[in-house]
Amino acid sequence: MVSNQGMLVVVSGPAGVGKGTLCRALFAEWAGLEYSVSVTTRSARPGETEGKEYYFRTREEFSKMIENNEFLEWAEFCGNLYGTPKFHVESVLKRGKTILLEIDIQGAIQVKKLFPQGVYIFIVPPSLEALSKRLHGRGTETEEVIQRRLDKAVQEIKNLNDYDYVVENDDINVAVEKLKSIIIAENCSVKRTHFSLKEE
Repeated sequence: MVSNQGMLVVVSGPAGVGKGTLCRALFAEWAGLEYSVSVTTRSARPGETEGKEYYFRTREEFSKMIENNEFLEWAEFCGNLYGTPKFHVESVLKRGKTILLEIDIQGAIQVKKLFPQGVYIFIVPPSLEALSKRLHGRGTETEEVIQRRLDKAVQEIKNLNDYDYVVENDDINVAVEKLKSIIIAENCSVKRTHFSLKEE
């Protein structure tokens, strides 16, 4: 009989590479995955539920969580704090489930220091030109901001060797299948399973 340990899968890559789209497509096809719910200090938006989209906390509560070392990683973005809580990840892993964390590269590096046994997947664009087209296609940022993102992407890709796998996001269906294959293979890894012969 084979029993599986829980597994943390971290997906990251440069802005505009399509990691969010890939993860949503993966969840739509695979009911067995669980999403890593972050803690945030921003206010809940209409329709958002505590513990589903986010865990909503005050800045004071968030600061206490930092002091108590309760995050795998945390960062400030647009005036609000966001963090990956250890309690949620550990709860899912104890149930033997796979939990997916979509996060930026700096956050992933923080997580890996605390959780080296996770599976780290880096999403790359087929080319810098393709990434530029995606960023321009959003229509939400100035040319100056887009250029900064492209320059940052070139630097971020240098972190590739900190990851276990690389997936090129050219065709979304192919990329999703690669993500699924990585997770399936890792779940069958000897280091993540326990096998014992069942007596008849």
